[in-house]
Amino acid sequence: MSAPTLVAHGIRRLGVLGAGQMGMGIAMVSAVRAKVPVLIYDRSPEQVKKGLSLMDKLLDKDVNKGRLTTEQAKEAKERVEVVGAEAALKGLRDVDMVVEAVSENLQLKQAIFASLAAELRPDAILATNTSSISITKIAASAIPEGLKASSEEGKKAAARVVGLHFFNPVPVMKLVELISALQTSQETLDRARSFAVACGKEVTVSKDVPGFVSNALLMPFLNEAIMHLEKGIATRDDIDTTLKLGMNHPMGPLQLADFIGLDTCLAIQNTLYQGTGDSKYRPAVLLERMVDAGWLGKKSGKGFYDYN
Repeated sequence: MSAPTLVAHGIRRLGVLGAGQMGMGIAMVSAVRAKVPVLIYDRSPEQVKKGLSLMDKLLDKDVNKGRLTTEQAKEAKERVEVVGAEAALKGLRDVDMVVEAVSENLQLKQAIFASLAAELRPDAILATNTSSISITKIAASAIPEGLKASSEEGKKAAARVVGLHFFNPVPVMKLVELISALQTSQETLDRARSFAVACGKEVTVSKDVPGFVSNALLMPFLNEAIMHLEKGIATRDDIDTTLKLGMNHPMGPLQLADFIGLDTCLAIQNTLYQGTGDSKYRPAVLLERMVDAGWLGKKSGKGFYDYN
């Protein structure tokens, strides 16, 4: 099957909403590979500071390993600009596309996309980095209040929303999953695909179903491993070693869940469970209790493994 013909993405300036590991990773590959100026906004100044520090470390590492020159790293850093709290979303008004990279919460994303639709130019692409939530529901929230979804204005407002699912860590992982809402226009899809390719990514396409392809397959696997631990079928180390040595996985499912974040795993598993109504997606009780305890994996210092 031949690769789809790429159109010009036309992204002269990108906005990124969220300065966590995902948002900063998207900002970095956009600045380094696509070579576009990036405006990044996060409500937490501390998170912005932490994210910029991480990007600096990653760029320095690329220079030390010969993947970038000192000048290229310097240029990439200069392309990333922080939007202050005073400007907030208004500071993204002139971008050609924004990528939202906040936590997996439908209500939060709906509120953000309603605000983005009101603040950004009507021709700007509104992309979400969600890894499981319905793009169609998010797109519907971009329709201004008072407009019917079936009206020409309503359809045009929702047509610019697309799912652009990058993988963690973004600078390393080569894939982007492209997901169309029912309302997404072909032009939006084509331009979003071209931009992902410009960022050095391979693009696969999924329908708008809970979890898309990636997490509809991965999360039940991780959840089943947690259930095996919960039932005492095998120890943590035996579960992970079985998958590493028996199936040649680079890391075991429990360690992988820790790296993803157990709160993220639970949120995605709940999206699968609620979105399908199928009991096979019911989250493991142990997963729920670990999140209740604040044991979220590597980022909190404790999950199935200790990281302190």
